[in-house]
Parts: sequence; C-alpha cells; structure tokens
Amino acid sequence: MAVPSHVFREYDIRGKADGEITPEFARLLGLAFGGQVGEGGSVILGHDNRRSSPALAAAAAAGLMAAGCNVVDIGLCVTPCFYFARQHLGVKPAIMVTASHNPGDENGFKLALGRSTLYGEEIAALGRAMQSLAPAPARSGGLRHVDLGDAYLDDIAGRVHLSRPLRVVCDCGDGTASLFAPKLLRRLGCEVTELYCGNDPDFPHHHPDPARPENLRDLITEVRRSSADVGLGLDGDGDRLGAVADDGSILWGDTLMMLFWREILPAHPGAEALIEVKCSQALYDEVERLGGRPFFHRTGHSYIKATLYGKDLLFAGEMSGHLFFHDEYYGFDDALYAGARLLRLMAAAGRPLSRLAADLPSYPATPEVRVSCPDDVKFKVVEDLREQFARRLPVVDVDGARVLFPEGWGLVRASNTQPALVLRCEGRTKSALHSICDEMGTALGRYREVGPVDWGI
Repeated sequence: MAVPSHVFREYDIRGKADGEITPEFARLLGLAFGGQVGEGGSVILGHDNRRSSPALAAAAAAGLMAAGCNVVDIGLCVTPCFYFARQHLGVKPAIMVTASHNPGDENGFKLALGRSTLYGEEIAALGRAMQSLAPAPARSGGLRHVDLGDAYLDDIAGRVHLSRPLRVVCDCGDGTASLFAPKLLRRLGCEVTELYCGNDPDFPHHHPDPARPENLRDLITEVRRSSADVGLGLDGDGDRLGAVADDGSILWGDTLMMLFWREILPAHPGAEALIEVKCSQALYDEVERLGGRPFFHRTGHSYIKATLYGKDLLFAGEMSGHLFFHDEYYGFDDALYAGARLLRLMAAAGRPLSRLAADLPSYPATPEVRVSCPDDVKFKVVEDLREQFARRLPVVDVDGARVLFPEGWGLVRASNTQPALVLRCEGRTKSALHSICDEMGTALGRYREVGPVDWGI
C-alpha cells in the first residue's frame, strides 16, 4: 500500500482512521518498528477508546510478531499507563494507538524506543522504513496480555496523600481517562462528581481537549453549582490536564506551573526551569523570583521529555496541560498524577484554589489560539513572519516566533499535530494586549491561506 507521508508528524503519527491510518498501515508500522527493535525483542502495546483503536492495535501486533518481536499487550489504557508500563515491566520499546484529543474519526500512534518517545527525524525514518519494506520470511513472535490498570493507580495513590478530603468535579470528555480518573480520585479520598465519564468514543458532549475554553464551559458550570473545590478536565488519552478553580476561573498550564514551582523550588534552590515558549512571562519572572534558572524551550511533549531526561530536570510543562514531574515521579506527562499533585497542594495550603491563584503574578493574555493553515504552507508563514518582525523587534526563535514588544509579546508557531498555526499574545496591560493582538492579526491577515483569528478576549 502507499504510505501517506503527511501523517508522520513531529512527535507522533496521526491521520484519518479510514483512509490513512488503516489496519494495513498499522501492520506495516509493526513490521518496520519491529525491525528496529530486533527479533526476540519485547514491545509494549496499548490503545485508547476510539472505535478504530482495537483493530489497529491487533494489526500492529500482527506486524510486530511477524518481525519476530514478543508483544506485551496492555489493552485499553490511558497514555500515562502506557508510559508507566515501560517503567513497571522494564520494557522500553512501545507503541500506543491513540490520536490524543483529535476528532473521533482520526487515529495514530505514539512510539518509544529508548528513554523517551520518538520525535522528529526518528519518526520520519520510521515512515521511510515502512515505504521500503522488502518481502521477508514471517517470523513468529509471542503475544501475552497484561492488565496494569490497578498497578498504575496503586503507584500514584501510594505516592500522593491528601491532608484533607476535597470535592472534585472530574470531566473526562468521555475519553479513555473515564475508566481511570474517577477511580483514582476516590482512592485519594475525594468526593467526586463525574461529568462526561461515560467512555464514549463518539465524544458526544464536547471535544476532549481541556486547552480550549469552550470545552470547559460545562465543567465551570458544575463546579459553581456543586460548590466544588476544583474541577479537573482531562484530554482524550489522559496525558493533559485542565483545571477550574472554585470560583469558576480557568487555570491554564502556565498558572498551574507557577503553583507547582512554588512547591518544588524551595526544596531545590537554583534548579533549571524549562519554560515552554507559549507560556506567560509571569511564569518566567516567578521562577526567577523563586531562585530558579528559567530558559525558553520549544513546544512538544517528546522534545520536552528528551530535554527533561537529558538535563535531569525536576519539572516541566506546556501551556496545553502536559505536565512532567521528575522530582517525585517518572518524568512523563500524566494528567492523573498532575491532578493528584494539585489536590495535594490545595489540601496542604488550606485555602481555596482561587485564592492561591490570586497570589500569583498575572498579565492580560489570550488563551492558546489555533487558526487553520495548510500543512504545506504553515512553516513558510511562520518563517516569513519571524523574518519580518526580527527587522525591528527582538524575537525568541526556539520554536516559531515569540515577538518581544515593549509591553508584552506575541507568538506564532506551526502546530505539529494539525494543519494549523498556534497563536498567543500577552501584554502588561489590557490596552497593550489589544495592541499586540491587532499587530499580530494584521501580519497574519496578509496570508490568504491563514484562517480568521479569534483571540478570545
């Protein structure tokens, strides 16, 4: 079969489940990946709750076994449980069938070989290997099924203890986390209100992506209605966390990171702090105030994990809600563990989350905004804008262009998972924010391929 090249993205594989990510694609992926692992090697295999996932996982297993690999099938699980399996079983090669928070008619794969997940050229090379597979005698690898759901939850519950019970609304968007998150929260002693925890792959209530404000509306309503201490929103495969405070306000990833750094840095003075390029200047400034050493870093969970492990960092995160704890945990992105850490922090503080957040520095900012832009154009648009702005303003170029205006900044970068540009702006004042949004919007408006921008402010 023809292998579509555009599904091989920067840190995973994603495409349409029917026409692009098919069982035959999954079988070829298993063959190619198994060839990298080597005959006799073991590979962990898991999948999310999408309708297409069980068939794709079965086909990937067939390809792996034909390559002579022994498959350890952990079945239906959240992506963090898949990462946990690599630690728990001591098996590093792994394939997770998931498209994370993408629409239900899409699917894909996250892959791991060494200490972290594959990204960049490693994924591109796998695509080339799939296209050039030569006929070879089928080998006979083994298959065994292992259920690690309870062991995964036991591990988190054994690490995190709450000093007092909390009232939590949990919104899983009907994603795979529906099967895990409410159970964990009750293990921690919380009073739990389940919202859209029906494990429905059609995602009938809202898209399982807590980085978009519209997907948190019902969570906000329920937190206020039930007088809950906090609302936790998880994405489709359980590796990203969204949070709503007791007053209904949204705590974006950079705000959560400030809270966590306030807990971590006093015990580790002078620690390096990775600041993802979409995050607020307030986070950078707060880390400096706490005695940390911040530095800007590109977006992407695989890139961040590689740097975190390579530099042995304590903690990192993304604006989108990927949170990586390496001080008391394994360092992979896990929304269930991150949610538990937030609850521990809240319980120990003895104050409402809204008051904890009110103590943090804050500047007027847009949410993370995505606008449509074709895959074959988006990187060129970013390059053009970076060059244009750099003629008159400082630009942080570790990922896209973070343009440093006198009273704030504006970011444009190419999404690595969708045909889209990712935007965000921040100003020292509301008027500065609007001015920066206007200037960034005008620059983007010169490209007919870029969709309309709604800054959400």
